[in-house]
Amino acid sequence: MTAVTIPSFGPADVLRLATVPIPVPAAGQVAIDVAYAGANFAEVLYRQGVVDVPLPFVPGIEVSGRIRALGPGVEGLSVGQPVAALTIVDSGGYAEVVTTAAELVVPLDDYGLGLELAAALPLNSTTAFLVLDRVARIEPGESVLVHAAAGGVGSQLGQAARLLGAGRIVGTVGRPEKIAAAKAFGYDEVIVRDDVADAGEFDVVVDMVGGASRRTSLDRLAPMGRLVVMGNASGADDVGISANELWFTNKTVSGFNLAAFAAANPAAAGAGLRRAVEAAARGQLEVRTETLALQDAADVHRRIESGTTTGKLLLRVTA
Repeated sequence: MTAVTIPSFGPADVLRLATVPIPVPAAGQVAIDVAYAGANFAEVLYRQGVVDVPLPFVPGIEVSGRIRALGPGVEGLSVGQPVAALTIVDSGGYAEVVTTAAELVVPLDDYGLGLELAAALPLNSTTAFLVLDRVARIEPGESVLVHAAAGGVGSQLGQAARLLGAGRIVGTVGRPEKIAAAKAFGYDEVIVRDDVADAGEFDVVVDMVGGASRRTSLDRLAPMGRLVVMGNASGADDVGISANELWFTNKTVSGFNLAAFAAANPAAAGAGLRRAVEAAARGQLEVRTETLALQDAADVHRRIESGTTTGKLLLRVTA
């Protein structure tokens, strides 16, 4: 089968179309004929070698498509079913066929969602619900600040916060030209990140930017506030946080990594995906997508690294 591979770590140019063996589902897994694969910053990190993966490596942490085969012990799914799936544990979604745990697969039969939209939900929309509900434990009426509000997961966090009953919801962006795009995703206010010091206090802050934003995020927490760390898009050095400061100010810092969560709690991750699919099917989540061909994966990675993208980029595989 055809797949995009990472034969060596480096810039986007290292990505190569290659012929690789078709994977066979193990016990508890399904094989999926991939229609669309989501493109994400996490896959850029794989390619750069920030995440240690065995080479050559096929990236791709979320897909939509149709079930090709069932592994031993899989029940409740059938060959030919349209599905959305998280492939984040072992990757492999930039390919014509991928395998993943059956618990990370949600059938689309009853939802009326097209495969293109469905491919945009497994990572960002699932993450948004899990971060706010299970990690931040948001309560109705609480205020929320989200950094990188115009990006893939940022575009979903504002909407998920609204669905979960949040009060004031504020997003930040890195440049003024992104404000309008972010405001369309459920935020009450969108500000340039450099101006966040004047935004007031928040019960929940979600930071996937890192660097200076990490310190600012902690400063913006109200007493009993929770900061959720889930990325370092700035590429800055880690920021140390004093445990004594957390003690004296009644603040909490948590981390969330969907790959680790899905590996340890596949049923819970799958339930999060189902929640996202249901919300999208009800028209409660807006997802703006742009689709390019699989062979354009390098160009897609360059765009993600540029920091100029909004919404979700997809790769068309066999659709």
